[in-house]
Amino acid sequence: MPFRDECGVFGICPQTEASRQTYLGLYALQHRGQEAAGICSGDAEGLHLHKALGYVADVFSEAVLDALPGDAAIGHTRYSTTGGNVASAAHPFLIHGRFGQVALCHNGNLTNTETLRAALIADGHTFTSPSDSEVLLALINRAQADTLEDAVVSALRQAEGAYSLLILTDHTLIAARDPHGFRPLAMGHMNGTTVFSSETCAFDLVGAAYIRDVAPGEMVVVPRDGSTLRSVFPLPKVQPKPCVFEHIYFARPDSLVYGKSVMVARREMGRLLALRHPVEADLIVPVPDSGVSAALGYSEQSGIPFDFGIIRNHYVGRTFIEPKQTIRSFGVKVKLNPVRHLLAGKRVVLVDDSIVRGTTSKKIVQMVREAGAKEVHMRIACPPTTHSCFYGIDTPKRQHLIASYMSLKEIEGFVEADSLGYLDLKDLESCMGDDGHGYCYACFTGDYPVVPEAKP
Repeated sequence: MPFRDECGVFGICPQTEASRQTYLGLYALQHRGQEAAGICSGDAEGLHLHKALGYVADVFSEAVLDALPGDAAIGHTRYSTTGGNVASAAHPFLIHGRFGQVALCHNGNLTNTETLRAALIADGHTFTSPSDSEVLLALINRAQADTLEDAVVSALRQAEGAYSLLILTDHTLIAARDPHGFRPLAMGHMNGTTVFSSETCAFDLVGAAYIRDVAPGEMVVVPRDGSTLRSVFPLPKVQPKPCVFEHIYFARPDSLVYGKSVMVARREMGRLLALRHPVEADLIVPVPDSGVSAALGYSEQSGIPFDFGIIRNHYVGRTFIEPKQTIRSFGVKVKLNPVRHLLAGKRVVLVDDSIVRGTTSKKIVQMVREAGAKEVHMRIACPPTTHSCFYGIDTPKRQHLIASYMSLKEIEGFVEADSLGYLDLKDLESCMGDDGHGYCYACFTGDYPVVPEAKP
């Protein structure tokens, strides 16, 4: 099973129903974060903010959206990577400071947060949350600059790590992306309106057309009066390193991320996985939902039939009441259920996107065996995950990543599979059309483009 989701951002300007369009955008990005959601809109009276813990549909009602008027808005759906699951860490953040009202939300994680926070506290700043996003706002407010744009540039030049950033003010919507481009940020248009989103699936819902990505190191300034947007590159040019896990797991398969089709990339991963690790079997079964595209590719290449031998319950919330009497593997069973008549007596290939701790994979293999499968082979559509991420993904500490301390054979024995095969790193690079330098593969190699404050 995969890493936990990260965050999603959406922004729009100018648009008469900006908050409602942003609500729809966040709804499309719900898969990127389920802990909290927020929208900040702007009209002639100023900026208006609403955020809370919960799913997008639960946080916003008609009455709440009516209280978010204006022609511009930014929104965020959150999974905690820093700051924990607390209401104070929900985005967007809003301050009243030197440059008037400024709201900010971002996807990513700064790697020098504690150094920056300590310096700001020593200078007398008081924080209301543990979020690194609030650190960015404090840097903007305290910058030695005459304009907001220059203050944003000053803040970003001090920040290290990953950020795809949206800022809303009384006059402007600003989008920015870190020089490595770790996290995605797409730009679209519709009827004179500029739209930003973590993924293009949100554009499809609101009726916007994808134009291009905000480039690594770029800042795009969209005036709320509808005048021409401006693009500047205020940050030092470095080798882009977008996160390859967007295509392996995070993004929706119907999205374009970094300008590439997620569905096409995942099917190619499955195809190369079948070439690298063939096996005699009767049925290819994806671990839903993120294993589906790779499983299709594996089936197409191998000629082994594909079917949904495991069904996912899509209506499981963030929490549920567990039975008082212990049920074996209850946490997996409440989300996934085998189709016994498809699996019974079959040699099954389970295709998943990744193995993290290994405990969930072990339970899924056991579940498929208990459903009557004669053999269970696991195929993983990425290389072994051996290192933690420090750029905005909620990963376990390295010592909890099973591939960091077990060999392939040991992992195979732990998950109780008849065989186990991972996608080779070179094959992954091939799927991405990469020579090994264009994406961040740090979770597989430990080669961190930006060294974090805490040693991995």
